[in-house]
Amino acid sequence: MTAPLQIVPGGPAPAGRAQPVRALHAIARISHGPVPLDFDRLAAEFPAVQSGLSLVGEADLELRLACTGPEELRTIAAALHRAGAARVHIDLVLRALTPAPVTLRPVP
Repeated sequence: MTAPLQIVPGGPAPAGRAQPVRALHAIARISHGPVPLDFDRLAAEFPAVQSGLSLVGEADLELRLACTGPEELRTIAAALHRAGAARVHIDLVLRALTPAPVTLRPVP
């Protein structure tokens, strides 16, 4: 039997304790309500928040998340709604794509 997942506060790990593995990656697209969400507060409150983009379009904010598991992801989604988000759409990341280096060939 495994222990339930717990959210670990940000900052350095206590001596002798490793940081939790953050293997569940997701993108959260958020439309805020009448008051914009405070990205800096969200990032400080949730160690899963890796980065964010302020957007113009259908979503107002996009957060890149690295969670310890589904429970932490659900906790963050609920917290976003409580913070005033009108709409939260979460997509799980299957893999990161990086461009391959370009190989230049001499012209004959």
